Order: sequence, then C-alpha cells, then structure tokens
Amino acid sequence: MKTLDKIPTTKIERAGQLVKTGFKIGGNYMAYYGEKIVNPSLSKDKLNENNAEDIYDGLKNLKGSALKVAQMLSMDKNIMPRAYVEKFSLSQFSVPPLSAPLVRKTFKKYLGEFPEAIYDSFTPDSVNAASIGQVHKAEKDGKNLAVKIQYPGVAESISSDLAIVKPFAIKMFNLQGKDSEKYFKEVENKLLEETDYDLELKQGTEIAEACGRIPNLKFPNYYPELSSKKILTMDWMEGEHLSEFTAHNTDRKKGDKLGQALWDFYMFQIHKLRQVHADPHPGNFLIDKEANLIAIDFGCIKQVPEDFYVPYFELADPKIIDNPKLFNAKLYELEILRTDDTKEEVEYFTGLFHQLLSLFTLPFHGDRFDFSDEEFFGNIAKMGEEFSKDTQLRKMNGNRGSKHFLYINRTFFGLYNLLHDLKARIDTKSFEKYT
Repeated sequence: MKTLDKIPTTKIERAGQLVKTGFKIGGNYMAYYGEKIVNPSLSKDKLNENNAEDIYDGLKNLKGSALKVAQMLSMDKNIMPRAYVEKFSLSQFSVPPLSAPLVRKTFKKYLGEFPEAIYDSFTPDSVNAASIGQVHKAEKDGKNLAVKIQYPGVAESISSDLAIVKPFAIKMFNLQGKDSEKYFKEVENKLLEETDYDLELKQGTEIAEACGRIPNLKFPNYYPELSSKKILTMDWMEGEHLSEFTAHNTDRKKGDKLGQALWDFYMFQIHKLRQVHADPHPGNFLIDKEANLIAIDFGCIKQVPEDFYVPYFELADPKIIDNPKLFNAKLYELEILRTDDTKEEVEYFTGLFHQLLSLFTLPFHGDRFDFSDEEFFGNIAKMGEEFSKDTQLRKMNGNRGSKHFLYINRTFFGLYNLLHDLKARIDTKSFEKYT
C-alpha cells in the first residue's frame, strides 16, 4: 500500500481536498443522470459505489476527524447504502500509513529517540492504519509490543474540520436555535480526547482492572515509560479482527460465548462504572484462538452522568414506555421534547419516539435475546428507511435530545451490530453478578 510523507494539516489544504472530492461527486451524478436518460431502469448501485469510492479516497489522506466520521457512519449498516458501509469500514483498520521517515520523525519529537534506540526491534512498516493513528510491531526485553503512533496534525485540525462540515450538518438535520452548538462541542471534545494517548493509557488501564472478573475477556498491558501524548505502547495481542472472525465462523457456541463477553463488558461499564467504551466497531476487538474477546482501544470513553443515565434506562422499561404520562415526562427530562415545542411537535415526536423505543429497547425487555433475529434488524432497517422518507420530520426542528445521546446511541447501534454479526444469543442479566 502507498505510504504518506505528508498529511494536509491547514484549514485551506483540508478544505481544498474536500472541495476536490465534491467536484468528483458532482461528476458522478452527471454521468448517472446521463445514463438514466438512455436506460430509465438504471439503479443507483453504481452511483453509490462511485461516490463511496471518491469520498473514501478523499478522506483517507486527510486522516483525523474527517476519516473518523466515515468510520462512525460505517457502523450503522441500516441507514447507509451497502456500498458506503463496505468502503467506509476500511477506515477502521486499513488506510494508507505514514512513511518510515515520518514515523521516525514523530518518535524523535515525542520520545526524544528514534524507535530503534527505544525498542530491541521495531517494524518500520505499520501493521494497521486507521483514522487517528497507525500500529507498528516491536519487541523489548522479550515482550512483543504494539506501538500506536498518532498522525501529525490530527488534534490541531479537528476544530477546522468540524467548522467545514458544520453548515452541512445544520441543514441536513434541520438544527434550529443557538443551543445546537452543544452537539458540535460534544463531538469536538470527544475527538480531542481520542488524540490524547496519555488519557487513553489511563482509561485502558482502569477499565481493564475494573472488568477483570468478566470471563472470556482480555486486555493488553500498557507501558507508560514507552508512551507519550502521541505514542502509545502496549502488549501485542494475537488474534483476528472481529469482522474477520465472523466472516468464517460457523460455530454458534463460539458466537454466543463471545457475544456474552461483549454484552457483559458493555453493561458492566454502563451500569457499574457509569462510563463506556463508545467506539464499538470491529477494528477495536480481536478474537484469539481460544475464542476470547480482546478489547484493544480505549481512546473514546463516554462518561454517563446520573441525570441522563436514570431516565435513559427507565425508557427501556415497557411499564414506562406504555404509560403515556410517565413516557412524556421522561422525554422532557432527556430534552427530546422541549418547552417551546408546538402541540404538533409534541404529538409528532412523542409518537415517533414511542415507535422507536418500543423496538430498539426489545433486548432489555426479557432475560434473553437472540441477536441473530433477522426480523428485529429488518424492522430497524425498515424504520430507518421510513424516517429518511418522512417529509414531516425534515420540517421539524431537529435540535432536540441531550448531547449525551450522540455517543450513547452510537454505542448501542455499534454493539447491536457486532452482536448481530456474531449471531449471539445473550443472557441479558448475566452482567449483574459482576457489579
């Protein structure tokens, strides 16, 4: 794979790359509509493939928050066309890496030495490259190590990247009112946290210690003396990415075992620690030969405040969902309904969220749930399609819901998809014995 000697870091350079990508997309649409005149039955499959290819090609050289957005979008298989999901999912662990000279320069700047002076051996070519950093294999004192190196300029470009996409997001989601800024600030703060490897080391160490009792779950050890704000050294963990495992696995017992570990890991974090690994995509989990689940990335940890946690999980209770008065009160607590809403908006969003939550919280309604249930995921996809075509929804003020929904909902969408890929049958209450 081609390596990168330089990453665009200034606002002008990065905006220019996005504009160039926009021109390519425009050309794809012109070609599509030209062919459509000749062949009215032409589907959008080829258009989606071309657009996904051009968008990904534009983002993969930018790295950072631009590529992170693609990664986040690839986690939701029910909303985006398949071509986008397949292409954007490459951003999880397969993008053009930094060149060897740039890697050495980064080491010299942040650890004061070149890698060959720090480790007994160090592979100059990366073994994995993602949105914020890339991983190299190293060895020291007989231990195999994974060394994550952050791309230059990633942290500094986050604010300018978000400023570029902000006008489009406001229009797309029909955000109205000054307090919509809270959503952009939430994303910016979390992305900045992901660029702080000192913080990731601390979070990874603390969560591994807290979750140590959960069976079939493993974590790497971290090495502070070989780490810095931009370089992170941990144990090299042998295994294949979760998506690679699910592509060939036919053993339902293994899927159940891994799924239970994954579910217990997430429920323990949320209900006991009041924080959660909020980046559940296949690139952040490995499966070893003994079918243990290995969590390898703790850059994105979402704190769950009590005043959000309580009403959020009360809405997973059928007794609350089916009680109009209590349900309405919880919607106000979570800022889904607003005091300045019109009667029409109150009725519309109450009905919409009742439909949504009645379906999405089904895994919490009993002691067991089968995440291989195609009907459940088919209904989620169908609902998403209906919402995307709802002209009334597009007219409503989209500025609603606590800022905490952004990463908590993202967590559950990602978790559900991973469990679906594993075809896991889950004991939903199992985690309680570890709390």
